[in-house]
Amino acid sequence: MKKLALTFAFLLALSPIAYSQISDLEKSALLDLYKSTKGTTWNINWDLTKDVASWNGITVENNTVTEINLSMNNLTGPIPATIGNLTSLRHLNLGFNKISGIIPAELATIESLVTIQLFMNQLGGEIPSAIGNLTNLKELVLFNNFLEGNLPQSVYDITNLEILQLSSNKLTGAISPSIKNLSHLKTLSLFDNAMNGILPPQIGSLSNLTELSLANNSFEGTIPTEINQLLKLETLLLFNNKFTGKISPSIQNLPKLLNFEFNNLNEVEVSSTFTNPLTQVSLMPQ
Repeated sequence: MKKLALTFAFLLALSPIAYSQISDLEKSALLDLYKSTKGTTWNINWDLTKDVASWNGITVENNTVTEINLSMNNLTGPIPATIGNLTSLRHLNLGFNKISGIIPAELATIESLVTIQLFMNQLGGEIPSAIGNLTNLKELVLFNNFLEGNLPQSVYDITNLEILQLSSNKLTGAISPSIKNLSHLKTLSLFDNAMNGILPPQIGSLSNLTELSLANNSFEGTIPTEINQLLKLETLLLFNNKFTGKISPSIQNLPKLLNFEFNNLNEVEVSSTFTNPLTQVSLMPQ
């Protein structure tokens, strides 16, 4: 009988209905998120009587929360500071909701984070200055919010970053020459902000860049010839800025460039003859 009981206990431990044993601190952090963003009105809410691992959008591994994916789920309200207690979180996707308030500084204490996706919400304030602590981060996707202020200098310390999408916010200031530190960057999207200053020539050292979208800002000066070194570049959007001078004709020789828009640049002269197979070219004011 004892042997049978032990066997049953073993099978129960392997069963998908076995409860995960996340800490009270982590469960409390999830409940704070639920309450703060009006969980009862979510498109798919949680049955709080059931195991955390069964909650929609929550991934639990080794009795700790590793992923939250609640995109397009009608979350409404601020992200609570206690989200910082999810110390093993790797992926956070709260995109396409109605999240307001600021990005809590505590989020920047979760050093395990690999992706942060908070796009298409109503977030304001500045990007936390401690964001550079997230050295494992590969994706920072915050487009279509109301974020303001300069890019924190610490962003340039996230050397594993591959995707930086901050378009359609209210960001100001310039791109730092420290952009050269982001050698793994594939997407740099800052269009539709209020950024200014010159484009640092160090941008040409981003050899993995496939998209450079800086349109609808107030960048000025000449377009650095170092852009011609971005041999993987497929999309280059620089229109509606305050650039002057000439664009080097050699930019047409970028082998992968498919979407090339310079329209509405002030006093820019560029050859209209291109030898590479561009699928979308827009050079003249519209």
